[in-house]
Amino acid sequence: MSIIIAILIFAIIILVHEIGHFSAARLFNMRVISFNLGMGPTLLKKRGKETVYQLKAIPFGGSCQLGEDIEETDDPRDFRNKPVWQRAIVIVAGAVLNLVLGFVLCLIIVGTSERIDTTEIRFFPEGAISNQQLQIGDKITHVNGMRIFTWVDISYQFVNTEMRMAEDEDIAFFEFTVIRNGERMQLENVPFLTRVNEESKREVVFDFGRVWEDKMFFNVISRAAGEAFSLSRLIIITLFDLIRGTYGLNEIAGPVGVVSAIGEVSGAGFSRSFLEGIQNSLFMAALISINVGIFNLLPIPALDGGRLVFFGIEAIRREPVKAEVEGMIHWIGFGALMLFMLLITVLDIGKLFS
Repeated sequence: MSIIIAILIFAIIILVHEIGHFSAARLFNMRVISFNLGMGPTLLKKRGKETVYQLKAIPFGGSCQLGEDIEETDDPRDFRNKPVWQRAIVIVAGAVLNLVLGFVLCLIIVGTSERIDTTEIRFFPEGAISNQQLQIGDKITHVNGMRIFTWVDISYQFVNTEMRMAEDEDIAFFEFTVIRNGERMQLENVPFLTRVNEESKREVVFDFGRVWEDKMFFNVISRAAGEAFSLSRLIIITLFDLIRGTYGLNEIAGPVGVVSAIGEVSGAGFSRSFLEGIQNSLFMAALISINVGIFNLLPIPALDGGRLVFFGIEAIRREPVKAEVEGMIHWIGFGALMLFMLLITVLDIGKLFS
C-alpha cells in the first residue's frame, strides 16, 4: 500500500513539474521535442503534432526536452534562440508549479478537517509542568526565537531540541514568546518533561492542548498558506543545516527512505480513520512537492537553478556560454547527483535491514 501511495505521489509531483516547463514553453512558442514521465525503458508512447509523449518504467524523474536546448541552431523556435527572460521563466515554471501544488494540497488538508487548530493554549492535562510559566489563553508567537505560524513549527523546535538532548535529560527547556491578555511576553526556560519512546530515543512530551476554530473561508486560506510557508521554511532551514554539517548522511533519505516514511505516516493515519490516512498522505505529498520545488532552484549544475545561473551569466555578458561547455558542466553535475543518490539509496536499504 505504501509503495502504491508513494508511486502516485511521485508521479503527480513529477507530472506537475514537467507540465510547468511544458506550458511555459508553449506560451512562448518554443519547440518541445518530448514530454517524459519517469525514467528508463518506455512503456507507452504517443506521438503528437511535434511532441512525443512517453511513459517510462521507473516512476522517479521525468523530463521535458525542448528544441535543441543544448546545441546551437538557427531555428527561431528553439530554446537557445529565445530571449533569456523567456528561457528563465520556462526553467523556473516547473519549481513554481510544485510550490503551488504544495499549497493546494495544504488547502485540501485544511478544507477536509473538521476544525482548524490554533497556537492558543486551551488546557493543561494532569502532570503538565509547562504551566509553571505558560497559561491557558496564551497565544504562542515564537519558540526559541522562531516565528510560529502552525503546529508544525512548534514540532520542529521540539524535534530540533531532542536531537541535542543527553540520554538522561529528563527536562527540556524552551524560550517562548506569547500574547497574554493583549500583551507580548517573553518566557525563558519553559520546562517540558521528556521520555524514552519505543525506538529508545528521548523525546519531548507535549503537555498542553490547543484551541480549535470552526472552518470559515478566510481562516482556511490563511491556515493553508501558513502550512505551506512553514514547510517551505523548514526545508530551507534543513538545507542550511546540511551545509553546516548538522546532519550526517545517515539522516538523509533517498527514494527508498521516502517510500518508507510515506508508509509509516500514511499507515499511522489509516489505523485511525480513512480520512486521516488520506490527509497524512496528502501532507507527505505537500512536503515532497515543496521540497522538489525548492531543491530544483538550488544553483547546482543539472538542476533548474543551475540553468538559471548560466542565464544570469548570459544576461551580464550579453553573450551565452558556449553550448558544449554548458552541456558538459550539466552532465558532470548530473553524474554527481546520480552517484550521491545511489549512495543515499544504499544507506536507505541498510536502514531497512537494520
